[in-house]
Amino acid sequence: MSPKEKSVSNLPYYQGTGRRKTSIARVRLVAGEGQIVINGRTYVEHFGGAIPQAEVFAPYRVTGTEGRFNAMVKVEGGGISGQAGAIRHGISRALLSADPEAFRLPLRQAGFLTRDPRAKERKKYGLRRARKAKQFTKR
Repeated sequence: MSPKEKSVSNLPYYQGTGRRKTSIARVRLVAGEGQIVINGRTYVEHFGGAIPQAEVFAPYRVTGTEGRFNAMVKVEGGGISGQAGAIRHGISRALLSADPEAFRLPLRQAGFLTRDPRAKERKKYGLRRARKAKQFTKR
């Protein structure tokens, strides 16, 4: 058993943490049929069809591991877009811990291992939002 591989009830699993905007997803991959459970609910129950399923399952497609791992995800914070990105990042990191030699290059080329640093800019004083100012009147 590799140092990153852990065991719960005699089933080895691989884990990864994904982040996007203000969302954090803890992903645990177990050998299975390719199901994904998010906060105890199915993918459709959690997102309600607002996010395309292909975005979250993209790391499986890139590495050719569709139907090999079940993902148990705990995600908190942010909205649906940030949560979907965090889940994708977490699945990518967990797959990387499963087989670094085989999966690092395709995941890196697809851009799934890089944490997206974009976040909401803070509001500045004297402005309505981060950059929006009051209307200027010359006279």
